[in-house]
Amino acid sequence: MKLASVILDIPTQALDAPYTYAVPVDDGEGDLSIEVGCAVLVPFGGRRAIGFVIGIGEHAEGDWPEGLDPAKLKGIVRAVSRPYFDEEGAACARWLSERYIAPLSSCVRLFTPPGGVPRMVRAREGYWRLEEPAVGEVDDRWVVPGPALAQFEPRKNAVKQASIVAAVRRGELRVAELAAEFGAVSGPLKTLEKQGVVRIEHRRRMRGMQPGEPLSEQAGGFTPSPKPPLTSGQAKALAAIDAARQRAAGEVVLVDGVTGSGKTEVYLQAIEAALDAGRTACVLVPEISLTPQTVGRFRGRFGDTVAVMHSRMSQGERFDQWDFIRSGQARVVVGARSALFTPLTNLGLIVIDEEHEGSYKQDSAPRYHARDVAVWMARRAGAAVVLGSATPSIETLYACAKDPTWHQVALPERANGKPLPEVRVVDMAKEFSAGSRSMFSGALSRALAEELSAGRKAVLLLNQRGFAKFLLCRECGFVPECPSCSTSLTYHERGNFLICHHCGYRVPAPSVCPECGSPYLKKFGAGTQRVEADLRVLLDETPGVGPDVPIVRMDADTTSGKGAHQRLLEEFAAADAAVLLGTQMIAKGLDFEDVTLVGVINADTMLKLPDYRAAERTFDLIEQVAGRAGRAELPGRVLVQTYEADAAPIRAAAAYDRALFLRDELPKRRLLGYPPYVSLANVLVWGKDEPEVRRVASGLQDELEKAVRDFGGEGWSVLPATPCVLAKLRGTYRWHIVVKAPIHADISSVLLPLFRHRKPEKDVNVAVDVDPDDLL
Repeated sequence: MKLASVILDIPTQALDAPYTYAVPVDDGEGDLSIEVGCAVLVPFGGRRAIGFVIGIGEHAEGDWPEGLDPAKLKGIVRAVSRPYFDEEGAACARWLSERYIAPLSSCVRLFTPPGGVPRMVRAREGYWRLEEPAVGEVDDRWVVPGPALAQFEPRKNAVKQASIVAAVRRGELRVAELAAEFGAVSGPLKTLEKQGVVRIEHRRRMRGMQPGEPLSEQAGGFTPSPKPPLTSGQAKALAAIDAARQRAAGEVVLVDGVTGSGKTEVYLQAIEAALDAGRTACVLVPEISLTPQTVGRFRGRFGDTVAVMHSRMSQGERFDQWDFIRSGQARVVVGARSALFTPLTNLGLIVIDEEHEGSYKQDSAPRYHARDVAVWMARRAGAAVVLGSATPSIETLYACAKDPTWHQVALPERANGKPLPEVRVVDMAKEFSAGSRSMFSGALSRALAEELSAGRKAVLLLNQRGFAKFLLCRECGFVPECPSCSTSLTYHERGNFLICHHCGYRVPAPSVCPECGSPYLKKFGAGTQRVEADLRVLLDETPGVGPDVPIVRMDADTTSGKGAHQRLLEEFAAADAAVLLGTQMIAKGLDFEDVTLVGVINADTMLKLPDYRAAERTFDLIEQVAGRAGRAELPGRVLVQTYEADAAPIRAAAAYDRALFLRDELPKRRLLGYPPYVSLANVLVWGKDEPEVRRVASGLQDELEKAVRDFGGEGWSVLPATPCVLAKLRGTYRWHIVVKAPIHADISSVLLPLFRHRKPEKDVNVAVDVDPDDLL
């Protein structure tokens, strides 16, 4: 008898183990197309449910799996889909569930097509019914010439027939297009089809593509984009990638290249080599960098064998791309982190561009990191992983130094031979002392006037990441910090107090600066709309600039609509002189030859977030945004406004000196016990009732301490339960408990049994974030 392991499509820890069902036999001729990866309808309790098959095995009568009671064995009702994934996908889902302590059903869901899975819904009458997928294939009906078209003459009063025939004689048309032009056409079409005048064909249409655009067959005239000659650094990087891929051992190559060093061309040629070897490739790009400009470079080289997956596409477009990949016709997938889980077979290369980006970490279950999943997949598939960045993460640099299967290749110069732009740090505390009250320093105002009046472009970055408010003295730059944790204290408006969200240290907010006595204590940060308004006033009053210079604002508000991101970039590109004002999304992926000035409005915002990665993110952001200037013939310059002019991350970024930054940062990480020297898990607790959340968090802290004591060993610790930095979000109270373990310890194996067997609370949610990207 065939038995199937089925994970129910019900995302809860209480139903997190696979259930065993009998695979039905169809008249003795075999199973009903029930395979690993397909969705099935199964009985569960007093109703039916959807599940996913993650394993099938043959068992002789009496040779039952351990713990199975044959009397209680139920059969699968039927399959309701083709397979979404194979055995390797099922293995990855299991690994994700254990590694990131997440419901197995949530992990399996990663491998299913967007909107393309049937589900059970409760009807008003109380019973459950099967609902078909929200999206599927678009099957268009096309009207094409029939054998009798040339000789056909419609009757004089058959006006619609005549109109249809005249239209079809000019070329093939969709039925929907004829209906839009002539109204109801089904009757006349049936008549014409019977007479052989036209034929009706059913054709698959890919959403997001033009009708008639090829799906995977290369257009006859396709010519790949030319390959520029490689610099010595690029050639060395390409050789390292090819060697790692040929060894087929899941090795990692870090392409550590400054902005403009030609990392993308290295990726393209490495992918070409993988395709020539009969393998496929997956390219991950941060969501905000997935512009048509980026995708165009890959399609220009590999044509329509490139599939694209990202969140700005409609669900139908993503389903079509997913199905295109499953068909085997796509050989290169370009997308955000979820592109890892598309049904791409025979994987030979995984590229992760801007690997330091926080967007590669999923913020809901399963809270995976795309880099770590890619390495696991590559080892299983005998593929290679390429990580690219001008500012690699500290964890990646550490792995390259310690792990012989991780290799680092440097690209220290721009591909065009031009120098990196000069970075100047502007001390805003001195500006304030000199009487300036503007958010734009004198140096930045003058630079804007010079560049814009000369018809060139500027990029202004408002460093606005995070939500925590902190106090800063505008006279001396002092920021109140926790005496125990070396992080800034977070200002709470209600109650007027400062608190450390790591250890709970709390003090009243001072009315004057404790350092210099100044009353000018500023609660940081300004929004992009206010900056835009002030910038407009500044430009209007600047001789030679005036109101004709557009300000293109890019933030979460202006880019929320479909196509808005590209529209704003096109608007900026089309202008002679313009300012692009935005948040972190403008710090990468932009390549405009006439951008000669980059300004960072407030480098301190991220630096003073109460998070252990704050300094690293500040260093990364300044280096990344600096790279937007002077990318072609025109020289560039960068102005960084800060109240912390002497801070190591800012001084190091201004000098392009990573060693200086690491010399300052790594001892702090080691002393305070943060990655890369320890493994972290952040246990999150949230709910509507604050006392109940506090009670559950306190009890969970005790359980974690016991688990660590019993199974963890030396070097493990559990920090006290404290409110999160964002202690209340949309009416929900949030607490967390941080668990620290030695760097090579398997933190998941110690925590997994506790959370698998723990009964869920009625009104309080609990989740575990293994390897958190931040502790906010």
